[in-house]
Amino acid sequence: MSSYERLKERYLAANQSHVFTYWDRLNEKERDELLHNLNKIDIERANRIFAKSTHPTSESGNGQPSIEPFPDDSFDTTIGEESVANVESWRKIGLDAIGAGKVGALLMAGGQGTRLGNSDPKGCYDIGLPSHKPLFQIQAERILRLQTLAERELGKPVGSVIVPWYVMTSRPTRPATVAFFEKHQYFGLSRSNVIFFEQGTLPCFSPDGKVIMASPTEIATAPDGNGGYYAGLRAPLSPSDPDHTGLSDLKSRGVEYLHAYAVDNCLVRVADPVFVGYNIWKHADCAAKVIPKATPDEGLGVIALKGGVFTVVEYTEITREQAERKDPNHPDRLAFRAGSIANFFYTRTFLEEVESFESQLAFHIAQKKVPYCPVDNPTGETIKPSKPNGIKLELFAFDAFSFAKRVFVLEVDRKEEFSPFKNPPGTGYEDPDTSRTAILAQQKRFLQRAGASVADGVVIEISPLVSYAGEGLEAAKGKTYVRSGFVESVEELDGLA
Repeated sequence: MSSYERLKERYLAANQSHVFTYWDRLNEKERDELLHNLNKIDIERANRIFAKSTHPTSESGNGQPSIEPFPDDSFDTTIGEESVANVESWRKIGLDAIGAGKVGALLMAGGQGTRLGNSDPKGCYDIGLPSHKPLFQIQAERILRLQTLAERELGKPVGSVIVPWYVMTSRPTRPATVAFFEKHQYFGLSRSNVIFFEQGTLPCFSPDGKVIMASPTEIATAPDGNGGYYAGLRAPLSPSDPDHTGLSDLKSRGVEYLHAYAVDNCLVRVADPVFVGYNIWKHADCAAKVIPKATPDEGLGVIALKGGVFTVVEYTEITREQAERKDPNHPDRLAFRAGSIANFFYTRTFLEEVESFESQLAFHIAQKKVPYCPVDNPTGETIKPSKPNGIKLELFAFDAFSFAKRVFVLEVDRKEEFSPFKNPPGTGYEDPDTSRTAILAQQKRFLQRAGASVADGVVIEISPLVSYAGEGLEAAKGKTYVRSGFVESVEELDGLA
């Protein structure tokens, strides 16, 4: 049986045989292209996901699962003086794991900066710091500093500690992302320790469950959400080596714990030893880092129990009464306070288990405008619709948490760890300007905590290579900084005093 016959049989059994509508009108090259594109899609899996997502099973009698705060024993905080001893203990546990090569970082970098006025990957964006470092460089240098810290504090040889960086792109952003890293020599990291992979993709469907043809030779597809790394880590890293996947790479390196985070948070502590150490101490399967909601009506999803399992509940899903409810054990806190910031911890073991229960996950439905090639169009021309005509299916990172046995939540200080940018300059909210301000304000606090004074109006950018989280600035004690500038070493600070 030819490859054409095998594929046609598969797609016919899947009730998707319309993908061959134009076969008789295609030349040999176009037929090869169609077969190649059809082979890349697991049509049976795609059909299962569509069916599960469009006909979800009700978990309760009225079809509306209850929403409740998570239990106290699944929550801890790094905020407040009483947490200092815990934070130091967790940091030591995490740094030991980093020094042993057991920790990796996963960057969710599939988004483009279209809302920012360009189509480059978000990580390439310059938020206007004095150094003009893009987000990718800031995060790479935090990894470099963390490796150095582990070597120094654990007495290990220089260059012996490695935190592998798994960079998840989407299909559209991968070429530009890889080219940007190559142009900048991987920002000082070893090329072998930066692993690119693509998040999963799924076909776009019509409301009646037919995959949409983007052209006579290609099915319309879309990235499968920020939870795309579950499938993406199972995919081959290279067509020439189908057995080498993200998961197998983690295993071969001895990585047992993975910190996953979103690219657009300029304050993110990559492979944060406190967060990692906390979860090792808790024996967590997975966990989320959160910030306290600023107000009951802040438009931020919260981590809670929905139908008895951990998930992110959108702010639109809870009532005003729930939003304003106080924690009976802590009257100064909101009951639904744990704002989700797309910052997660996993054990490799849990990530390896996801495939076994993925078929039970209901992906989220997004109604979108999907360019399409009608099967009854004799020209094969692609049409751009003026209103939503198709369904894109997305999995959110937190969807898999409902299958974990041990889930925990760690609260952190917003001003120290969360300042995303999603809007163009000048918006005044979650834009490059607020991100730049957040970084520079944090670094001023670093100097002040080290015992230095900073004159009014003085702006000092401290390279991540100098300090990961405020450490290493002891030489600043007693000094007053009167000039603005950017420093790549502690010694350079003297020139600003």
